[in-house]
Amino acid sequence: MLSASHFSSSLLSEQPQNSTEQPQIPYFSQWESPSSAPDILSRSKGLEEISEWPQSGALSQEEFIEWANHVCGMCCLKMALAAKTGKVVPILELTRRSLPYGAYVREGENIRGLIYAPFVAFLKHELDIAGQVRVEMAVKDIEAELAEHQFFIASVHPGIRHPDIAPPCTGGHLVLVTQVEAGVITFHNPSGHDEATQSYVRLPISQFGQFFAGRGVALMAKSSS
Repeated sequence: MLSASHFSSSLLSEQPQNSTEQPQIPYFSQWESPSSAPDILSRSKGLEEISEWPQSGALSQEEFIEWANHVCGMCCLKMALAAKTGKVVPILELTRRSLPYGAYVREGENIRGLIYAPFVAFLKHELDIAGQVRVEMAVKDIEAELAEHQFFIASVHPGIRHPDIAPPCTGGHLVLVTQVEAGVITFHNPSGHDEATQSYVRLPISQFGQFFAGRGVALMAKSSS
């Protein structure tokens, strides 16, 4: 019998199965360079060394450096939009458009956000996308959200890239959940450190629940037809 850690590690390396066919969902890193993620996380490479920074839509390298660690939620939106429309909208273009709604707030040298209610207002008025803020959720409730919506942006601890290490708390990072099936949750992680922890990451829902803060945003209601 496989141990829980063996089970989760095996799931992380799998690609989506055909039991319930999912549309292809492009993966993007919040740092624009998926291959640089491990070096960024280990601090052996600085954001000023990321040559792909213009892809972020930043008006300057300084703007990219200021925002890159804060835009996991906008990266989730970028992936959802690319999957739904085929259009790739730069992360910082989305971010700048959200600022008048209060999706992010500057507090001295710090940036606070993503703030859900203003983010949902931004989705409605700028992109004509319906979003629903969800709080006080159990992890099992995500499946019901995905029965009615295309995507769920979930608040998790950033340590979810190392799922076999219990986190000290929950929340602080956002991932794009795309499917829950047979007790397994599938998601894209904007700050995954390698391919297995970046796209189509698959974890037992109970293990995902150790990182889940019980809140998030449901995106893009499914057609009732």
